[in-house]
Amino acid sequence: MINEIMSYLPALAEGTLETVKLFAITLVLSLPLGLPIALGVNSKFLPIKLICSTYVWIFRGTPLLLQLFFFYFFLPINMGIALDAFATAAVTFVLNYAAYFAEIYRGGFNSIDIGQFEAAHSLHLSKKQTLLDIVLPQTMKAILPSVFNETITLVKDTALVQAIGMLELMKVTYGIVNRTSATLVFLVTAIIYLMLNLILTIIAGKLETHFKRYDAKGEA
Repeated sequence: MINEIMSYLPALAEGTLETVKLFAITLVLSLPLGLPIALGVNSKFLPIKLICSTYVWIFRGTPLLLQLFFFYFFLPINMGIALDAFATAAVTFVLNYAAYFAEIYRGGFNSIDIGQFEAAHSLHLSKKQTLLDIVLPQTMKAILPSVFNETITLVKDTALVQAIGMLELMKVTYGIVNRTSATLVFLVTAIIYLMLNLILTIIAGKLETHFKRYDAKGEA
């Protein structure tokens, strides 16, 4: 049995690589994209506020799986815009997670004490200086736990792309089980997902420790 499982590892490794690629692309693009959307939601300019708020409402209010089907089936059939499975998954995940990160950023902005803004105003700082030098550094530190919670969810959500035929970890796993009935592969796949999330948890812990040391130095 062990030898049989070992023979499936190359295929599982290939599926894991696709999962990691989708995860990395989503994170690298959605994290910065969420910031201007969050600023737009908080904007006093009504058209921008309405557009950004509607965007967040749509992508947070509908299932990610439905969004995948929309981009993979609806757009090619009704608008002639066709992407392959990986590109569709990447676009959908980036747009979806940008909406969630936007809400996390917005919560971080709103947690900043009003006194910080008043102090910046009294020092005659511009809105740009206030945002870059006062608001963003404190926001990033405050939202770190929520961001890492979303990244862990992202790892698990990548399994949804099997629904549009993308050959990621779960799709490979189902293929092996369907061909061989070797259900022990499910356990191996579970361990792979757990290891990926363990790596993220370790990174999160190190970053939180770093910020705590920074705060301690600041207080000293």
